[in-house]
Amino acid sequence: MAKIKRSQAFPKHPPNKLSITNSQRRIPISADSVQNAVSFLLEGNNIECEEMAVHFVGKKRISSLHNQFFDDPTTTDCITFPVDPLLNGKCSFLGEVFICPQTAKEYVLKHGGDLYEEITLYVVHGFLHLLGYDDQTEKQRKQMRSLEKKWLLALAKNNLIVTP
Repeated sequence: MAKIKRSQAFPKHPPNKLSITNSQRRIPISADSVQNAVSFLLEGNNIECEEMAVHFVGKKRISSLHNQFFDDPTTTDCITFPVDPLLNGKCSFLGEVFICPQTAKEYVLKHGGDLYEEITLYVVHGFLHLLGYDDQTEKQRKQMRSLEKKWLLALAKNNLIVTP
């Protein structure tokens, strides 16, 4: 596994506008910790973008989006909406990621683990979708899980797990 290290110039190419919203109120989320994690992911993937958005929403909103765009009214962990394609690692608006922390909490209660590591995993998962990775086939899922593990470990090693 390649070593990923936080550079001294971190973040090298943060988006000019990283919009972080938190409309759910059950689970506290530090916007600064999300900013740091996303900046690390962008830098680690050599991506320069002017704008990106991460929204933390409740179960009702994520279910509504899931139904509206995927004809599935159930809750889900995260939904992404890529906007601009990457051209030589650059784009104007990378896209939006909608994350449901309550889904993470329910998963952790059922399967164990740390809530904020699970939320960070959803940030990574959504980010990878914005880069064009998919998880519809078994081959795609294996690649996605491998990348998720790589980036989650790198974020943890650099103390960049999302925090309350």
